[in-house]
Amino acid sequence: MTELFKTRRSPSAELMGSQFQSWDAEKGEVTFTYDPPPSFASPRGAVQGGLIAGFLDEVMGAALLAHSDNQALPLNLDMNLSFVRMVPLERITAVGRVVKAGRKVAFLEGELFDSEGRLLARATSTAIPTPPPTDG
Repeated sequence: MTELFKTRRSPSAELMGSQFQSWDAEKGEVTFTYDPPPSFASPRGAVQGGLIAGFLDEVMGAALLAHSDNQALPLNLDMNLSFVRMVPLERITAVGRVVKAGRKVAFLEGELFDSEGRLLARATSTAIPTPPPTDG
């Protein structure tokens, strides 16, 4: 299952520089790291808010994909985001988890942490589980 995160990456995952770290099936939790490039900076010198949303959206989607054994990706109905601290242009860790997943709706959470384990941002999503696209 985890090989998928290493071999089949979306263009947005490559742009954001996501790096798969772990999958905990018992917790339904996936962990990625990111090294935001200088081009992700806002005028304040921290990661721009929309890009923070991208990190969290990706990790929540990966959690559903892993939880469903590669059978479902989320089609977001909504995504709520809380910014707790400015996100530095240094390595950050994103943790995504499946709160509950059914056939018609999935509830997802994501959190972003700095190198010292401090919470930077938190997101939740309500999504429709949909089949991943097929190649070809």
